[in-house]
Amino acid sequence: MAEIQLGVIEARYADMIWEREPVTSSELVKLTAAEFNWKRTTAHNVLRRLIDKGLFQNENGVVTSKISREEFYARQSRQYVEDTFNGSLPAFIAAFTQHAKLTEEEAAEIREMIDRARKGEEE
Repeated sequence: MAEIQLGVIEARYADMIWEREPVTSSELVKLTAAEFNWKRTTAHNVLRRLIDKGLFQNENGVVTSKISREEFYARQSRQYVEDTFNGSLPAFIAAFTQHAKLTEEEAAEIREMIDRARKGEEE
């Protein structure tokens, strides 16, 4: 699937939807007026962009996700590793842990994830 790029405000709006879904488009207008000081047309225009990017759907005024927040950020993470570390997960982990010490709990959790990935299991 194609990479989905979001600006900072689009990402905040998407998070607002994910936190509240299903949510009506009129409720989103109220929320964005309070949060971003947007007018109704701006709220609808940005929502339309998020729908066009394949994140959400609006059926009869009720907005729901087509992709969960977790799936979206998992895709973003995979793309980051691909773009920045030539797709090397070990290189990413080496960079991530270079100046940080893992706790025993974190190390155990990572080992479990690796074991599941080797077996092809999902979380």
